[in-house]
Amino acid sequence: MTATTYRTCPRSGLQFEAQAEKLMIANAVTAVVALLVGGILAIGVALTRWPAVHLLAADTFYMVLTAHGIDMLIFWIIFFEVAVLYFCSSTLLRCRLATPKIAWLAFALMLIGAVVNNVAVFQGGSSVMMTSYVPMMAAPAFYLGLILFAVGALIACFVFFGTLVVARRERTYEGSVPLVTFGAITAAIIAVFTIASGAIILIPTFLMSVGLIQSVDALVYRTIWWAFGHSSQQINVAAHISIWYAVAAIAFGAKPMSERVSRGAFLLYILFLQLASAHHLLADPGLGTAWKVVNTSYFMYFAVLASMIHGLTIPGAIEVAQRQKGLTNGLFEWLRKAPWGNPVFSGMFIALIGFGFLGGISGVMMGTEQLNMIIHNTVYVPGHFHATVVVGTTLSFMALTYFLIPALFRRELINPGLAQWQPYLFGLSMYFFCLVMMGAGTLGVSRRHWDMAFSGAALAYEWPGAAYLMMALVGISGVVAIVGGAIYIYLTVGSLLWGRRLDEGARSPTFTPVPRAAPTAVAQTYGSAGFAAPGTFVMAMVFLVAFVLYYFINWKYLSQVWGLS
Repeated sequence: MTATTYRTCPRSGLQFEAQAEKLMIANAVTAVVALLVGGILAIGVALTRWPAVHLLAADTFYMVLTAHGIDMLIFWIIFFEVAVLYFCSSTLLRCRLATPKIAWLAFALMLIGAVVNNVAVFQGGSSVMMTSYVPMMAAPAFYLGLILFAVGALIACFVFFGTLVVARRERTYEGSVPLVTFGAITAAIIAVFTIASGAIILIPTFLMSVGLIQSVDALVYRTIWWAFGHSSQQINVAAHISIWYAVAAIAFGAKPMSERVSRGAFLLYILFLQLASAHHLLADPGLGTAWKVVNTSYFMYFAVLASMIHGLTIPGAIEVAQRQKGLTNGLFEWLRKAPWGNPVFSGMFIALIGFGFLGGISGVMMGTEQLNMIIHNTVYVPGHFHATVVVGTTLSFMALTYFLIPALFRRELINPGLAQWQPYLFGLSMYFFCLVMMGAGTLGVSRRHWDMAFSGAALAYEWPGAAYLMMALVGISGVVAIVGGAIYIYLTVGSLLWGRRLDEGARSPTFTPVPRAAPTAVAQTYGSAGFAAPGTFVMAMVFLVAFVLYYFINWKYLSQVWGLS
């Protein structure tokens, strides 16, 4: 048995167990490779949806779009999330990884699955998009790759749970697990449900592709697949919100305003977040109205409540920490004097605002059965999930990377001046990308069709000029965002290859237990009526007003679909 060693990072004070450190590096590097592949493919997608350019032929476009969706939404994000799980268990709890050999098996299965799936797509004949709806069939290797990847990811989740058991048994920490680890537990629990759902439907679809079973019911496929497809994003939500709490602690020494409230919000995610999957099925006639309404309103609103709690408590914790440092002038001095030149903070905060205002508000609108009909299967839908997956999750992962490069990879970041600007270029261009895409979707531009103009069709539809303008802006802002992503990859890979090697810190055969944190009272002396975070409260009210206005604007749109006489 290999002796366990722990490295103490001299910059952050974190302790990295040797096997966990190697696995974190392997998963994170593979994630960035998947991001690179998906980013190159994004060029073709953006320049084809730009009507004046229309770069790719139809068959190539659908192949590229299939690979782009899977590489970005599944491979890039889940590889990175596995690294985050190991960080939140082994590193934050200062314990050894439960079963390193099994963890390496999980990584191998995920890597083989990702490669097999990509090869199947690029060989042609598997351009079925990420949803891969039956009876439109892909090559058997397409499904086999996804199944192998899912099994590996599921094993990684169980390694994470096993590491929590090791930490508790070996008493590496006192009291409850840290809030960031609690959020990672939430993500892992949702991941088990998500991956199991994927296996339930992808395994019979694979058997159908090789001729062992005759058919898979299309409605059953859609219903179960979306328990996998949409819930994948719910893993992301729990993971990137955990990162937001971590960044608040790293950049400001901020403590949650109320750990009980924040933990309760994570519990609401476990119970209710996956129900949002139903909003992809609101146009399916085979599902009852009562089922749709209950899933996408009454129950889902508990998950919305949880997100709004996190949206209040994370900036609120930052505000309290800043005010305790003397930044008490006015409502927003604490925010003006935040470290906006630090990409760890700026990336996190841009992600937080964009995820809430763009992803959150549009998601609730889409989850309303009647309003969903306005934008169902239009480009509004990818506009929404770019706001959640790209602005929310990907930008949060980028922000964390700037902390991990010196702490985990032991390299100095190359070109720190460029790193300061990267979150702004990537995040703000994605803001604009999502807005114009949702605008084009509101005008009815099709989500999946290669040519919005339907050139050569017998009954061509004349779009308003605004639709063509917005899709041109989608192409332009998409290219700018791709440049921002390319800068991130340059900074990440360049730092690992050419960055100055940093002192790795002292190594020890034993861990140093995590000390019990002393309870801290949140100061209640700022603002009128004793608000601890008055600036955050004002921002929350702005969000609420935007939420209500946009919601009722869409009811106005709906009222104009069918005139009353």
